[in-house]
Amino acid sequence: MTPETLAHISGILFDKDGTLLLYDESWGPVNREAARIASAGDAELEPQLLFSGGMDPVSGHTRPDSLLAAGNAAEIAAGFVAAGSPIAVAELTRLLDDLFIRSAEFSVPVTDLAALFGKLKARGFKLGIASSDNEQAIRQTAIRFGIIDHVDFIAGYDSGHGVKPGPGMVLGFCRATGLDPAEVAMVGDNNHDMHMGASAGVGLKVAVLTGTGSRETLSASADICLADITALVDLLPEKLHA
Repeated sequence: MTPETLAHISGILFDKDGTLLLYDESWGPVNREAARIASAGDAELEPQLLFSGGMDPVSGHTRPDSLLAAGNAAEIAAGFVAAGSPIAVAELTRLLDDLFIRSAEFSVPVTDLAALFGKLKARGFKLGIASSDNEQAIRQTAIRFGIIDHVDFIAGYDSGHGVKPGPGMVLGFCRATGLDPAEVAMVGDNNHDMHMGASAGVGLKVAVLTGTGSRETLSASADICLADITALVDLLPEKLHA
């Protein structure tokens, strides 16, 4: 990674959960409620579903790159059904999407997102959010934390751009902003994000450590690992057209 590479970055595409939001604080309770819904009243099934999805039902720790860490509602529903949920995949997907929309109200941000996005926007960067959550939940989160007016692009798994780790969300961001993938920094907390960035040919893959991933699990696929998204301010130089 060279100063020239950093200077060439004009757009930042953020993952949501574990990147803009603290993962354990925001999603630990949601994952437990998802398993409760999927268990359909079978209390013994709940911890089995959590474990199958990658979350330790006792400690609450979620494994990096597991189903609950990186999957979308349809993928999680299919995984829960395979692990014993008696609810049909399509119906469970609908129930989980509804839950995830409601959960935006209880999300915990990594930092003052409005201040950070406002600063990055004022410095000339195009900004986007690409998440495995559904688009309505992403928009609710952006509205709640005062960043909706700073965002040039939002994509969920149901937005028509494909799903992670395919390149579609990045390419959609590029179409919306007029940027080339080489001008984009992909910022996320797990390897789905890094692999999506790589498959689209982004100029910079930035991993953050506020989600389920660790420096050990992310270092091979990321260009740089940061403690959190606030470090982007010092990492990326101000754009000349800002």
